[in-house]
Amino acid sequence: MVAGELVQEHLRADTGEFDDIGVSRKTPEPEGAADPTYGAAPTGGAGETDPERENELQPDERAAMLPNAGGGEAKEKLETKLYRRRFAVLAVFSLYSLVNAFQWIQYSIIANVFTRYYGVTNGKVDWLSIVYMLAYVPLIFPATWLLDRKGLRLTALLGAGLNCAGAWLKCASVSPGLFGVTVTAQVVCAVAQVFILGLPSRVASVWFGPREVSTACAAAVLGNQLGTAIGFLLPPVLVPNTPDDDKLTGHNISIMFYGTAAVSTALFLLTVIVFKDRPLLPPSHAQAVLPASPTADYSYKQSIVNLMKNKAFVLLLVSYGMMTGSFYSVSTLLNQMIMACYENQEVNAGRIGLTLVVAGMVGSILCGVWLDRTKTYKMTTLLVYVLSFLGMLVFTFTLNLNNIILVFFTAGALGFFMTGYLPLGFEFGVEITYPESEGTSSGLLNAFAQIFGIIFTLIQGKLTTDYNPLIGNIFLCAWIFLGILLTALIKSDLKRHNMNMEVDNNHMKALPTECPGDGPSEKKTNGVTLEPSISFSRETSL
Repeated sequence: MVAGELVQEHLRADTGEFDDIGVSRKTPEPEGAADPTYGAAPTGGAGETDPERENELQPDERAAMLPNAGGGEAKEKLETKLYRRRFAVLAVFSLYSLVNAFQWIQYSIIANVFTRYYGVTNGKVDWLSIVYMLAYVPLIFPATWLLDRKGLRLTALLGAGLNCAGAWLKCASVSPGLFGVTVTAQVVCAVAQVFILGLPSRVASVWFGPREVSTACAAAVLGNQLGTAIGFLLPPVLVPNTPDDDKLTGHNISIMFYGTAAVSTALFLLTVIVFKDRPLLPPSHAQAVLPASPTADYSYKQSIVNLMKNKAFVLLLVSYGMMTGSFYSVSTLLNQMIMACYENQEVNAGRIGLTLVVAGMVGSILCGVWLDRTKTYKMTTLLVYVLSFLGMLVFTFTLNLNNIILVFFTAGALGFFMTGYLPLGFEFGVEITYPESEGTSSGLLNAFAQIFGIIFTLIQGKLTTDYNPLIGNIFLCAWIFLGILLTALIKSDLKRHNMNMEVDNNHMKALPTECPGDGPSEKKTNGVTLEPSISFSRETSL
């Protein structure tokens, strides 16, 4: 489990409840001073302040960032703290996201087995994957509204609970005449996905510090990718192709379904125990200046409008949708592409899918660590996009060379960049839309990914069936190239990063809209006022 950089953290174990066990970051201070917070204003009177900290954080800046700024009363400290519980929250989320992704791909990777067992066509089995994408689009808006209004815990419980319910319903569908039941069960799992895919950036922002937030987001996305990888690997092993024995096939399918249901149940119980909406103290200044719950004037509709007016975010929406939709299409149709070029290679098709996703997991973590160290969001995103395009080209023109070993290598290269792009899009979106809700921006990104995934899967599947895999893959290459051009046009203003860096008060202020004595604000975003600045961090354009 990757949890960010802990080298400079000092561990302190309390004797209280699990929630109160925390990790605080401290700065050097003179003897007798007490400063338990990371980045907080010094406390106490004369003789207790740290001159270095005073120089680093000017009084007017501290006043601007405090909740009661401008009121003339005693200022509260911006106290931040890191809790060990964050690792448990991240681990449980990653695991139930893993199971949900496994249930998405478990049909498609052995499509030939399920078409024979249920007596249906390849197209109908493809819809068991497409339904995940189809359910997400209309349900993402109520799901993100629920996340903003009711918090992280309820959203996580719905995701884990529906995932568990769908897994048990699949156990009742193991019969050649019950294809409708397995479709219903897959729809329930697809609804669960709506409450899962938008959470990585929210979990990372609410629970993790500024030096580890990108790594934490990558680790949260990693669980979903690992589930896809296991979904490629286990079904061909647990349910081998036995065309002459339907009873044995049904028995093997039952083992896979009951095992999934048992794991889903355990993870639902862990979610009930571990998940909370947020820690007692925020992990970063960017979180500290945001309200703990939606303010009276908060509007979910206005939040959507603000995001859609953000030109950089709209460009990211479309380019992210193209890349992720291409990944969904390749994952869904991989079995059919391999079987069209290499006969009786169901197991190797699963192994190739495993290689693709595992390589992507490595890429995700490396990209997350790189972002935490450099904050070069646009440059990294554009570079990974270009390399994904090149990987797709190589995969396309080497697939039918009658060398399946070569396909393992090309699929691994494709997965390293294409799957590694996923957490980049999440984190880039949060940076350029701060202080809008992470759940809302991530939800919209995923919605566009599902829309493009549906379109690409249907068209590429048709091209693969009617012509050959080469034509279908060239279709994807053209769209990925267009995504490169759109990504290059994105203007990179790293707003969240600037808040955590505590730039000079003349550059940026974050004030509550209700503060007495405030002058007219330049820009209002759902309860947080940001004064625009030309000093926002901008990466050098390539």
